[in-house]
Amino acid sequence: MRKVFLLLITGILFAPTYGAIADDAPIKVMSRNLYLGADVGVALEKIPNLPAAAQFMWEQVRATDFSLRKVILADQIRNESPDVIGIQEATIWYCKAKPWSKKTEIFNFTKELLEELGGDYIIASMNGKEANNPGYSIGPIPFLTKVNDPKTFQPLFGQDSAACGFQIGDALLVKKDLRQYINQVGISEYKSVYKVVPTLMEIYRGYAWADITVQGRNVRFITTHLESLWDENKIPKAAEQARQLVDDVKNTKSPIVIIGDFNSDPRDPRVKASPNPGEQPTESEKCPAGSSICSAYKVMREAGFQDVGPDSSEPTTFTWGMNALLTGPDSARESAAIKMGNDFGFTDRLDYIFVKNGVQVETSKIIGQQPPYGTDHAGVVTSLKITADGSFISPALEEHNRFPITFWKGVGLLALALVTWRIVRRIRRR
Repeated sequence: MRKVFLLLITGILFAPTYGAIADDAPIKVMSRNLYLGADVGVALEKIPNLPAAAQFMWEQVRATDFSLRKVILADQIRNESPDVIGIQEATIWYCKAKPWSKKTEIFNFTKELLEELGGDYIIASMNGKEANNPGYSIGPIPFLTKVNDPKTFQPLFGQDSAACGFQIGDALLVKKDLRQYINQVGISEYKSVYKVVPTLMEIYRGYAWADITVQGRNVRFITTHLESLWDENKIPKAAEQARQLVDDVKNTKSPIVIIGDFNSDPRDPRVKASPNPGEQPTESEKCPAGSSICSAYKVMREAGFQDVGPDSSEPTTFTWGMNALLTGPDSARESAAIKMGNDFGFTDRLDYIFVKNGVQVETSKIIGQQPPYGTDHAGVVTSLKITADGSFISPALEEHNRFPITFWKGVGLLALALVTWRIVRRIRRR
């Protein structure tokens, strides 16, 4: 009897409210990777010369100028008018003038985009918690991530250079009118972590989520960005992270909409002889071609999630292919893209919106394949109808936490980095 009473009280307290979106109006959803502004792959190749990597990335960030890109992105959002936007690479760049100085925020892509949208959108939040997962970061390390940029740093710090770093994550944006229909929000981490340099440089990924009442029913929206780096004959972290995501939401009875950059193409892992200009995972003993073992996309489909489309196997729907400076298609991939059947220079489909539990797809399309480019990814836009019977709030998703780095461990890592850099400098002088 007590259990029945508690369930009744819970139903009353968390009963969904109605009104923001009419019961017969479709819910419009967009996926958009904002692009951190620089080619991380090239920067990683410069390690252990961290100052060179930092300067390279900073110069590309200035060249790809988010103050211009945000206008393009905001115009696309206004044209489509999505109710919910899943953002990936929600990036903050920050710097510090002195080793003992506090970090100063230089660029905040999500904040700047929201300002450009004039207050029409907000980050989904409730009770002081935001659907904004900070993801991984490379902090400003004195001497090691020092960059030179007098134009930026003279007005701020009165000097030509500063140590800089970035934070990259995921966020759920919603129309401000939906604020009162948000029922729960949260963030979580993936346990599978790609280790560029064990302990010293580990790439964390996760997701942000929110329960929102639309069309009279509670819908769970999730935005995520799975790992892009992979190693030969090893299960890609993206596939492992997709399995955790599927497991995390297995008890969610509400309709689910998962938005994100999955870094996985339906063709992965690919036969080694097949075209692969985007350097996606290839077949191996551990990763047989066509198997879901090493494919985040196939993991989602086998778990019963529907890809809203448009048809991900169709080359015209590819979403990845711009060069790092956003001046056009990557020259090394453009001819391959055209041979595949994509005239825009895109060679891989990495961005998706997946749905489950009573969600009907009305329309879907790809945006952002033509210039001007606000980011290096094309986006996905879909209109959905919620067909699930009844409405209730599913339990909150578990908030997996990353392993914390203690103060002295952090000092030890910094010392290790400094020693590494000194060794490299000595070798280069010989």
